[in-house]
Amino acid sequence: MKKSGAVAGRSSSEHARRFPIRFDRWYAILSTALLLFPSRSFVEVGTDMVRVEMGWGFRARFPPTAIVRAGPLGREAISRGVHGFFGRWLVNGSGDDIVAIDLEPPQPARVTGFPVRLRRLMVSVDDPAALVAALG
Repeated sequence: MKKSGAVAGRSSSEHARRFPIRFDRWYAILSTALLLFPSRSFVEVGTDMVRVEMGWGFRARFPPTAIVRAGPLGREAISRGVHGFFGRWLVNGSGDDIVAIDLEPPQPARVTGFPVRLRRLMVSVDDPAALVAALG
């Protein structure tokens, strides 16, 4: 039986496009040892919801209408993992190919299970140009 639409809070897999979070080889090994699996780290863009997950470390869901700007960060990050403050969160497995997504109003997210507010998400992905295009 074909699904008729999206479940509340989830993007419709029928219309969603998934972008893996980019991991440097050395960090993929380290993060896997910490049970932060690259295979469970992605940005999923659906018609009604954007979902971002980095294993147990980060989860966010927000409507595409909350995106006010999306584009290349324009600089490399030294650190890897999930970190931030004051609504600005870096979610990356690599120091390059980072897309910055500005949100208004701030959206809810969870970092290691704790609730945070998300005004700017910076995320490393395998194909940053395609992600920016999908976010439109």
